[in-house]
Amino acid sequence: MSEPNPLQPSVQRILDANLDRSREGLRIIEEWCRFGLNDSNLTQECKNLRQELGRLHTPALRAARNTANDVGTTLSHPQEEQRQSLEELLVINFSRIQEALRVLEEYSKLMSGPMSHTCKQIRYRVYSLESAMTVTNRRHILAAARLYLVTMPMPNLLSIVEKALKGGLTLVQYRDKDSDDEQRLSMAKQLRELCHRYEALFILNDRVDLALAADADGVHLGQNDVPIALARQILGPHKIVGRSTTNPKEMSLALQEGADYIGVGPVYETPTKAGKAAAGLEYVRFAAQHATVPWFAIGGIDPNNLEDVMSHGGRSVAMVRAICQSEQPNLAVQYFLNRLNQGPEKSATTQPEQKTESRPEPELPQHNRSRIPLR
Repeated sequence: MSEPNPLQPSVQRILDANLDRSREGLRIIEEWCRFGLNDSNLTQECKNLRQELGRLHTPALRAARNTANDVGTTLSHPQEEQRQSLEELLVINFSRIQEALRVLEEYSKLMSGPMSHTCKQIRYRVYSLESAMTVTNRRHILAAARLYLVTMPMPNLLSIVEKALKGGLTLVQYRDKDSDDEQRLSMAKQLRELCHRYEALFILNDRVDLALAADADGVHLGQNDVPIALARQILGPHKIVGRSTTNPKEMSLALQEGADYIGVGPVYETPTKAGKAAAGLEYVRFAAQHATVPWFAIGGIDPNNLEDVMSHGGRSVAMVRAICQSEQPNLAVQYFLNRLNQGPEKSATTQPEQKTESRPEPELPQHNRSRIPLR
């Protein structure tokens, strides 16, 4: 007759607690996959993982629970009492699940080899789930975006971008052709942090290496930049790769290469692309009829010509000066988003309202109140 294991009651309590912890975390992830992303595949995988862990949660383990004498129930940390964003909430819960699964994997070795193997396999599936959810999150934001801010070098760039984000912007590209790499990388990291604080995507122009170093959500490539396949190889499959196009042939090639989105333009001549002929509104119409990925009309678009772009099929636009040089970038963003969301059938009769010092900050529009986390 074998001797009773004196460690068994304590180990059973550890297993019980971490099975609860991992299943609770998975339920939090599952709710967002179901109600936030409306993704049946991710929701089903969360449910499958919870049920597999549930089968490991035997009556013997549940019976070992001793909540009244658990010293950990009274311990807490200030960071546990609040979440700054949906992104933070989901990242924390993925970490919680993975840590609990590692505990289960190790401690179950003292009692059950098969349980340890199962928990190890589930942990790997949770890593895959997190990666898949990251991709879905980014694609979700990209597909929903109607306004894309492409920055220009300005001394108060961070302030301008933050005001635009407060107005409801969800997509920002950092474009700076002149600063040295150290300055660009520093600014890129600050902008990425700022965008993620508002749960918006951050894209870096041209430079795949800086996009990787700054942990950007993706890169935007011009016609003379590296191939899309190489950019994806460097950045990994979870990042976004966009491409500028100026005519149907370039669009077709970008789509064949697997661009996640394309720029369509310049619609009008613009100093941002000095010397480059305008692609015109007919190319906007062509994109509306043939593009199979998200696309953004770009180039000289402002309140005076936005209606023409929309009447030719433009539903999403990228802007530079119309936002960066606005006296109130948040109000400019709100104006453009409202117009784009209304569609071309409604006539725009007013220009962006300028805020006076005595007027309170406007409430964020409804579309800004529920965003998708990035990673």
